[in-house]
Amino acid sequence: MDIRRTILWLIFAFSVLLLWNNWQTYNGRPSIFGTPPADEQLAQTDSATDTQTTQPADPSIPHVEQSQRAAATQVPSEAVDEPTAELVDVHTDVFNLSFDTVGAQLIKAELTRYDAPGDEAAPMPLLERSSDSIYLAQSGVIGSDAGQQFPNHLTTYRFIGTNKDPANQTTSVVFQAQTDTVQVTKTYLLKDDSYDIEVRYQIENLSEHSIDPSIYFQLERDGNSPPDSSKLYRTFNGPVVYSDIKEFQKVSFSDLDKKKADYVEQADNGWIGFVQHYFATAWVPPQGVERTNELLKVGENRYVVRAIEAVGSIAPHEQKTITAHLWVGPQDQRAMAELAPGLDLVVDYGWLTIFSKPLFVILTWIHSIIGNWGWSIVVLTVLIKILFYPLSSASYRSMARMKQVTPRMQALREQYGDDRAKLNQAMMELYRNEKINPLGGCLPMIVQIPVFIALYWVLLGSVEMRGAPWILWIKNLAAPDPYFILPAIMMATMFLQIKLNPTPPDPMQARVMMIMPLVFGGMMFFFPAGLVLYWVVNNALSIAQQQLINRRIMRDEAAKKVG
Repeated sequence: MDIRRTILWLIFAFSVLLLWNNWQTYNGRPSIFGTPPADEQLAQTDSATDTQTTQPADPSIPHVEQSQRAAATQVPSEAVDEPTAELVDVHTDVFNLSFDTVGAQLIKAELTRYDAPGDEAAPMPLLERSSDSIYLAQSGVIGSDAGQQFPNHLTTYRFIGTNKDPANQTTSVVFQAQTDTVQVTKTYLLKDDSYDIEVRYQIENLSEHSIDPSIYFQLERDGNSPPDSSKLYRTFNGPVVYSDIKEFQKVSFSDLDKKKADYVEQADNGWIGFVQHYFATAWVPPQGVERTNELLKVGENRYVVRAIEAVGSIAPHEQKTITAHLWVGPQDQRAMAELAPGLDLVVDYGWLTIFSKPLFVILTWIHSIIGNWGWSIVVLTVLIKILFYPLSSASYRSMARMKQVTPRMQALREQYGDDRAKLNQAMMELYRNEKINPLGGCLPMIVQIPVFIALYWVLLGSVEMRGAPWILWIKNLAAPDPYFILPAIMMATMFLQIKLNPTPPDPMQARVMMIMPLVFGGMMFFFPAGLVLYWVVNNALSIAQQQLINRRIMRDEAAKKVG
């Protein structure tokens, strides 16, 4: 008993220590453990990335088929001619974009409909090239003969211009490059009110012999955690691959560091990308063409995910056009599913997907009627409570009966003392006489746990909550309650629930149960307000249901006495 009590106190003390440490780091103070945040522990990118003209790693392709390998490895790690960088800024109703004429690559993408972490006046930066962050969308052509070169993401392109088409609600951004005997025209087609960027490659063979180029689409970024990452809960941040073979595959940066990444390398379908909380980028290459997927560490704290496809033979003075799609934006499940099969799986619910997907659909439907995500959470929680009412009632009835016989159970403990065999026999006899199932209060609740956890992940992973207000002081359901009102209410409801339940016979267990609301409530100070709202509503409904059942049982007992 003394050992168990000591362990419980150690667990409690460690929980309080973690809460204090998280409070320190949450307010910008150093960790009491003396270790910097994860993103500070990772080494910064090399000094070459500090300038606008220096380019990322050499996109040499070691895993293409043997006939293409010699040509592919001729892609240089730096441009043959000294590149002259020119930045091209383009603005749409959802983007602030910057393109670099070196490689015609996309080096900045700000999402104007989402606020930057900690700065409501600034748009959310997703793609970025700076001394603090590297996150780029690149592509190029490889497979030239020895001594020649095709335009890649290190080649200097000429900016042709932009063209806005009001009729089709699109804006095209056109670049062109010519190396040796090939001319490439690269066009970004930006659609109004869409995060899907169509990228067209027109490859023209200017030579007198056929060519067999390949085209690669890649994303390059550092391994730092996003600035709005939480210290209390983890969401995946890293590269992903999708194909019909193994569907959605996540690969950690640490696996790439150790060269232990497991993913589908050869496929003729799917997509590649990077995922972080609420946002994602993904290349969707042409489907039905055999491709090679590669996930690599290409430098200190720098990673690449890419797909390489063969273009096919292009006859002399002929041309081919290849069209791919680049998603840069929020994890909008509906829009992403329309773009490519499985792209909506970037919102990863894991093994609870079977519950989470329907819950998200219902939540979205409720929002389409109410128009407020906070009230939609309230309504969905009520609907779930109604659905599980029979199970909850059975559980609460069992706990209510247990509470009624608690004094008799305590008397039995005092009577038999340390004689565990006789005490257990007397307890079982008491349960039989009172028709109480000791597990009756637990089993119905266990059945509901997967659904409630699934809803937790829906609320945690839904970008719709980001920046969504509820009422009064709650201006962002994805951010912690600024005045800690909801966490305080949650702690109060947890205390009340404990009071309504039977008191544990072990005094130490009883004390721990009274401490748990402080621990979990303290954690909720740092959780998104939408999640805390869900728990508060769920607790309030549970209290109301339990009170209703308690009164019915008391009324029935009174009626029996009168009878």
